[in-house]
Amino acid sequence: MAVRLFEGKDHAASYLRYRVSPRELITRIMDFMEKQTPKQYNLAVDVGCGSGQGTVLLAQHFTKVMGTDVSPAQLEMASTNENPPNVSYRECPAEDLPFVNGEVDLVTAMTAAHWFDRQRFLQEADRVLRPGGCLALLSYSLNMKLEFGDVSDTLNDICEEFYAALLPFRSSYLGLSSKKIYFDLFNSCSYPDKEWNECFPVRRTVTLGEYIGMVRTFSSYERLKQKDPAEAERLSNYIQNKLLSAMKTSSLDTEVTMIVHYFYWLARKP
Repeated sequence: MAVRLFEGKDHAASYLRYRVSPRELITRIMDFMEKQTPKQYNLAVDVGCGSGQGTVLLAQHFTKVMGTDVSPAQLEMASTNENPPNVSYRECPAEDLPFVNGEVDLVTAMTAAHWFDRQRFLQEADRVLRPGGCLALLSYSLNMKLEFGDVSDTLNDICEEFYAALLPFRSSYLGLSSKKIYFDLFNSCSYPDKEWNECFPVRRTVTLGEYIGMVRTFSSYERLKQKDPAEAERLSNYIQNKLLSAMKTSSLDTEVTMIVHYFYWLARKP
């Protein structure tokens, strides 16, 4: 059964503000597609699109791009984004896409497929993809790293403390690592032309406040917040103050380098 999360308006707004747009991975996806097919593509579908940061990155490569999600709040936030004219959004489950058989050039899910009914989603993706069309699933591990001068190791010890405190609130649906979910999906995909990529680091310059904001979008933080709002705020402030102290600054606008470790897999329908 698919899992519904991230449906509150405040959470959706934080998603749009803080989540990373994986533009480097769009290049990897398009390189994979262009190995076998010409550079003229009609339709891409971004499933579980959330607030649309990844959806808009596909616009330059396709005649039409549609982002789909089950959350009205996320789609409302996506519609406030600066969307190219060929990008649209639709509310629907990942397992019931509004396309005819063989209509789609690319089906992708960016940090979302772990919440789907996995086998039903794979079947639905196979139904809507044209022969030669591609499926691209990507996500990232939660052990993001920070770099700042000569205190990077200290900062990452503090970050690990943050992640460890949130671990008990991680959904049992995900298990210990969502990477295993994606690898199981990869193994379940029957397409012979496919590739698994274990780690692809994406580096971003962000403010310390933006890093804290991104961690606060995690489902584990949201579960803690729902259970005990005061404790969630205390934990966030505690980690924030430890990071500021280690950096010898009082400003959350101080910039750091954040490294997000993505993993992804690509497959081509015969």
